[in-house]
Amino acid sequence: MSTWVEKLRQYNAAKAQENSGPKDSSEERKMFEEYYLEWGGGRKRDPSYSSIPCFYTPLPPEQDLILQKLREESRAAFLTRKSAALLENEELQKLLDLLEDNLSPPIEDRMINFEDYLKVKDQVSPKCKDYFSAITFSKLYKKDPHGRIAIVEFFHYVMRKVWLQQSRIGLSLYDISGLGYLREADLENYILEMIPTLPQLEGLEKSFYSFYVCTAVRKFFFFLDPLRTGKIKIQDILCCSFLDELLELREEGLPRERQDSNWFSAASALRVYGQYLTLDTDHNGMLSKSELGRYGSGTLTSVFLDRVFQECLTYEGEMDYKTYLDFILALENRKTPQALQYLFKILDCEGEGALTVFSLNYFFRAVQEELSRHGQDVVDMKDLINEVFDMVKPDKSGRITLKDLIRCCQGDIIVSILIDVNGFWTYENREALVAAENINNR
Repeated sequence: MSTWVEKLRQYNAAKAQENSGPKDSSEERKMFEEYYLEWGGGRKRDPSYSSIPCFYTPLPPEQDLILQKLREESRAAFLTRKSAALLENEELQKLLDLLEDNLSPPIEDRMINFEDYLKVKDQVSPKCKDYFSAITFSKLYKKDPHGRIAIVEFFHYVMRKVWLQQSRIGLSLYDISGLGYLREADLENYILEMIPTLPQLEGLEKSFYSFYVCTAVRKFFFFLDPLRTGKIKIQDILCCSFLDELLELREEGLPRERQDSNWFSAASALRVYGQYLTLDTDHNGMLSKSELGRYGSGTLTSVFLDRVFQECLTYEGEMDYKTYLDFILALENRKTPQALQYLFKILDCEGEGALTVFSLNYFFRAVQEELSRHGQDVVDMKDLINEVFDMVKPDKSGRITLKDLIRCCQGDIIVSILIDVNGFWTYENREALVAAENINNR
């Protein structure tokens, strides 16, 4: 018995010693890699990953403060480098002097050929050289018999490029997300901080700043954000003319006519806000339907005003200043696609995405009632509706879509005769009005 026990002990000791020795690591590693790949820890990548660069990097999570701060500092450093690469006033003046010194004959034309153009390129600072490309020269070339371009046009081209780059950097500083767009609050901050730099706005009281900023920002968002996403691409801001109009207020001697026609001028902002206060007869800071009905000459139909308050954002049935601005921008710019889109939504009382005979009849009836009330002759409704369809020539008979209304180039006229008694009367008497005007001009 003892012999058997002793042998068993010897066997167990040998087995333990065998297990404590070196193992076959290759088999274990193979098993580890198999399970690691199976559980998604290191998926095998396509060979193309070694040659295709990474083009998308997700934003760091909000809770990762270190990465957020790193991204913010990186963007600031990038914008600083871009700003340092812009041409200074001294460099622009030197560029103009060099162009003047290298005019191509006949020099009285103040033009330069490509050979002299390249000579100037060799003399300018490194920051200027990128503007002296063959493509730029060919764009500015206007079939001059001597193969030249006007140095004034080239200099204006450089100035415009510098201004665009400077404006993009300035707008990007307010791009909190760093994704190339500005939210409404971002653009409000940009314009608010710009006010002290615009001589034409020096007379504004600080108490009016918030209303001025709201008035200015609404134009950007009404025309550049028609889908109401709440953000605008910086590229779209630079491509439109609104920033030019805003920066036009830097001119100290801006004529009164240009101030009145500039939406961003102090005179225009005070006019719009003054109209709002005049309409607000109960002085509660909001407009009811009856108060809005006094807008302009008071000839907007009640049916149209009902639809405005049904479709637009209101607070307990009343309209605030921001909603009023959209309303004004639509009525004052009826020829633009954005205004037609705004008004089309109101006119589409059936919600079908098209104006039908029912829709036209619905709005025309209100116009006819107002004309009858003022003792005016009424027009046959059927003939009027047929005339509208003839003007638009929609793709689908009996249905006028927004696309049809924009394409016909008479959308502003059609909208006016549907919503405004005065607009309808003016259209119906257009021939007599033209004849009277011709007589007065003789």
